Amino acid sequence: QVQLVESGGGLVQPGGSLRLSCAVSGGIVSFNGMAWYRQAPGKQRELVATRPTGGSTTYADSVKGRFTISRDNVQNTVYLQMSRLKPEAPAVYYCYADLTGRAGRRGYWGQGTQVTVSS
Repeated sequence: QVQLVESGGGLVQPGGSLRLSCAVSGGIVSFNGMAWYRQAPGKQRELVATRPTGGSTTYADSVKGRFTISRDNVQNTVYLQMSRLKPEAPAVYYCYADLTGRAGRRGYWGQGTQVTVSS
Protein backbone atom coordinates (compact mmCIF):
# COMPACT_ATOMS: atom_id res chain seq x y z
CA GLN A 1 0.00 0.00 0.00
CA VAL A 2 1.37 3.38 -0.99
CA GLN A 3 2.16 5.76 1.86
CA LEU A 4 3.38 9.33 1.88
CA VAL A 5 4.95 10.53 5.12
CA GLU A 6 5.82 14.19 5.47
CA SER A 7 8.13 15.85 7.93
CA GLY A 8 10.04 19.06 8.48
CA GLY A 9 7.32 21.53 9.34
CA GLY A 10 7.46 23.83 12.33
CA LEU A 11 7.79 27.41 13.49
CA VAL A 12 10.29 29.63 11.74
CA GLN A 13 11.04 33.33 11.86
CA PRO A 14 10.41 35.55 8.86
CA GLY A 15 13.34 35.38 6.50
CA GLY A 16 14.26 31.92 7.69
CA SER A 17 14.31 28.58 5.93
CA LEU A 18 12.72 25.17 6.27
CA ARG A 19 13.01 21.97 4.32
CA LEU A 20 9.99 19.71 4.04
CA SER A 21 10.38 16.05 3.19
CA CYS A 22 7.91 13.54 1.81
CA ALA A 23 8.93 9.89 1.86
CA VAL A 24 7.00 7.64 -0.49
CA SER A 25 6.82 3.91 0.06
CA GLY A 26 4.86 0.79 -0.81
CA GLY A 27 4.06 -0.90 -4.08
CA ILE A 28 5.38 1.79 -6.42
CA VAL A 29 5.83 0.85 -10.04
CA SER A 30 6.64 4.30 -11.37
CA PHE A 31 6.46 7.98 -10.47
CA ASN A 32 4.54 10.22 -12.84
CA GLY A 33 5.01 13.40 -10.83
CA MET A 34 5.18 14.95 -7.40
CA ALA A 35 3.87 18.20 -6.03
CA TRP A 36 3.48 20.27 -2.89
CA TYR A 37 0.28 22.08 -1.95
CA ARG A 38 -0.58 24.22 1.02
CA GLN A 39 -3.77 25.21 2.77
CA ALA A 40 -4.31 28.03 5.23
CA PRO A 41 -7.33 28.09 7.55
CA GLY A 42 -10.47 29.14 5.70
CA LYS A 43 -8.76 29.03 2.32
CA GLN A 44 -8.65 26.60 -0.56
CA ARG A 45 -5.72 24.29 -1.01
CA GLU A 46 -3.29 25.87 -3.44
CA LEU A 47 -0.55 24.44 -5.59
CA VAL A 48 2.93 25.48 -4.50
CA ALA A 49 5.29 23.49 -6.72
CA THR A 50 5.26 20.59 -9.14
CA ARG A 51 7.91 18.22 -10.39
CA PRO A 52 6.62 15.99 -13.19
CA THR A 53 8.82 13.07 -14.16
CA GLY A 54 10.66 14.06 -17.31
CA GLY A 55 9.18 17.53 -17.23
CA SER A 56 9.97 20.98 -15.93
CA THR A 57 9.33 22.09 -12.39
CA THR A 58 6.73 24.79 -11.87
CA TYR A 59 6.08 27.14 -8.98
CA ALA A 60 3.32 29.39 -7.78
CA ASP A 61 4.19 33.02 -8.47
CA SER A 62 4.16 33.73 -4.74
CA VAL A 63 7.06 31.35 -4.09
CA LYS A 64 9.18 31.63 -7.26
CA GLY A 65 12.79 32.28 -6.49
CA ARG A 66 12.36 31.26 -2.84
CA PHE A 67 11.17 27.64 -2.92
CA THR A 68 12.77 24.65 -4.64
CA ILE A 69 11.18 21.25 -5.21
CA SER A 70 13.52 18.31 -5.67
CA ARG A 71 13.46 14.55 -5.54
CA ASP A 72 15.83 11.85 -4.39
CA ASN A 73 15.14 8.96 -6.75
CA VAL A 74 17.02 6.46 -4.62
CA GLN A 75 15.24 7.31 -1.37
CA ASN A 76 11.88 7.93 -3.08
CA THR A 77 11.68 11.21 -1.24
CA VAL A 78 10.60 14.61 -2.48
CA TYR A 79 11.70 17.80 -0.80
CA LEU A 80 10.51 21.37 -0.66
CA GLN A 81 13.28 23.76 0.31
CA MET A 82 11.72 27.00 1.48
CA SER A 83 13.85 30.09 1.91
CA ARG A 84 13.21 33.75 2.73
CA LEU A 85 9.94 32.76 4.31
CA LYS A 86 7.40 35.53 4.67
CA PRO A 87 5.19 36.18 7.68
CA GLU A 88 1.74 34.90 6.83
CA ALA A 89 -1.04 32.77 8.22
CA PRO A 90 0.00 29.27 9.28
CA ALA A 91 -0.54 26.70 6.55
CA VAL A 92 -0.52 22.96 6.29
CA TYR A 93 1.72 21.73 3.52
CA TYR A 94 0.68 18.58 1.70
CA CYS A 95 2.71 16.31 -0.48
CA TYR A 96 0.96 14.87 -3.54
CA ALA A 97 2.21 11.96 -5.63
CA ASP A 98 0.96 10.87 -9.04
CA LEU A 99 2.02 7.24 -9.06
CA THR A 100 1.51 4.02 -10.88
CA GLY A 101 1.25 1.23 -8.36
CA ARG A 102 -0.04 -2.31 -8.34
CA ALA A 103 -3.60 -0.99 -8.58
CA GLY A 104 -2.85 1.28 -11.52
CA ARG A 105 -2.32 5.02 -11.74
CA ARG A 106 -3.75 7.40 -9.17
CA GLY A 107 -2.93 10.31 -6.90
CA TYR A 108 -1.95 10.04 -3.27
CA TRP A 109 -1.82 12.63 -0.49
CA GLY A 110 0.34 12.88 2.56
CA GLN A 111 -1.06 13.72 5.97
CA GLY A 112 0.25 17.28 5.93
CA THR A 113 2.81 19.16 7.97
CA GLN A 114 2.19 22.59 9.49
CA VAL A 115 4.39 25.56 8.75
CA THR A 116 4.14 28.75 10.78
CA VAL A 117 6.17 31.82 9.88
CA SER A 118 6.11 34.24 12.77
CA SER A 119 8.36 36.29 14.97
